[in-house]
Amino acid sequence: MMHALYAFLVVAIHLGTLAGAQKHSRSRHRPVARSSPYATNKTYTIQDFYQADDFFDQWSFYTDADPTGGNVAYQSMQDATFKGLAYIDDCDNSTVLAVDSTSSIPAGGNRPSVRITSNKSYTGGLFILDAAAMPVGCGTWPAFWSVGPNWPSAGEIDIVEGVNDQPTNQMTLHSGTSNACTIDTSNKSAYTGHVLGTNCYSTQTADAGCAFSDTDTRSFGFGFNNANGGVFALLWDASVGMSIWHFARSQIPSDITNRNPTPSNWGVPAGFLSSKTCDISDNFYQHSLVIDTTICGNWAGAAYAQSGCPGTCSDMVANATNFANAKWIINYVAVYQ
Repeated sequence: MMHALYAFLVVAIHLGTLAGAQKHSRSRHRPVARSSPYATNKTYTIQDFYQADDFFDQWSFYTDADPTGGNVAYQSMQDATFKGLAYIDDCDNSTVLAVDSTSSIPAGGNRPSVRITSNKSYTGGLFILDAAAMPVGCGTWPAFWSVGPNWPSAGEIDIVEGVNDQPTNQMTLHSGTSNACTIDTSNKSAYTGHVLGTNCYSTQTADAGCAFSDTDTRSFGFGFNNANGGVFALLWDASVGMSIWHFARSQIPSDITNRNPTPSNWGVPAGFLSSKTCDISDNFYQHSLVIDTTICGNWAGAAYAQSGCPGTCSDMVANATNFANAKWIINYVAVYQ
C-alpha cells in the first residue's frame, strides 16, 4: 500500500472494473478436495484476537508524514481519541477508525486521519479481518495490509486496497529480493480474480508489484458496505503460497464464525501466489499488520480524474461532508497459526 506505482494502478482500476463486469464467479464458496492447492488440510488455532477494549493497547498509531503523498495528518492515539477518530463502539464492541469529517481544511491541505500498526510481527499464519464497513468517498484510499522491515526486502501484502469509487478490491504483493517471485498465469483456475501484473519484484522507483482485482462488487467500497461488510482472509503458508479470500457477510463460512477455520474447505481464493513461482520464506517475513485511510496521494489523486468524482482531489479534501462515511468499522482482526 505504501509503495504503489500509481501509473500502473490507474490502469489497474480500469482492468478491475472490466473484470467485475464480465465475471462474477462464486466458485470460491464451493468446497474443494482434500488435495487443495490453496491450503493444507489443517485446522488453525487462535494466536491473537484483536477486538474492542484490547484493540488499541496492541497497536501503535503512526504519526509521520504519509509515505504515499496523501493529504492526511495522521493522529496520535491521544489526539485520535480526543477528536473521535478512533474509538470503541460500546453497542457492538466494534473498533472505529475514521477520517475527520467536521474540520475546515483548505483545498490541498491535510485532513486528520488514522493509521495503526500491530505491535506484534508475524512470519506466516492465517489472518482474518471481519469488518462491518470500510471508508468510502471520492479521494479516499483505505487499506488493510502487512509489511516487513527494510522495505521491500521483507515484502508487503496488500489484502484490502482501493481508491475513490473503485468497484472491487485489489490485492497486491511486493517482493524485494533477486529471488524471482511471480504470479503463475498458466493455471487460471487457481484464483477467481483478474491478474493486473505478474512480477512481484519492487523497488523504490518501480513498485507496482503483482496484483489481482476481485470480481465481486461486494469486496470493496459501497458494495462492501451495502452487503453489511464481510470477511477478508490471508493464508500465508510457505509450503503453499499466499491465498486471499473475500466472503460477503451472508457467505462467511461457519468455521470462521466458530473460530475453527479450515481454509482447505473455502474453495478457490480471489488471489493466489503459488510457492512454486515464489520462494515465500525468502521474500516475506516479520510482517506487522497495518490499517489506514489516506486521501488523494500517489494513487487516489492520480486516478481521481478517471474515477467519475467531481472537481479535483485537492478540492475534495476541503469538503468535510465527503468524509462522513470514510471510516473503518472493524468487528475483529484474528491471527491463527
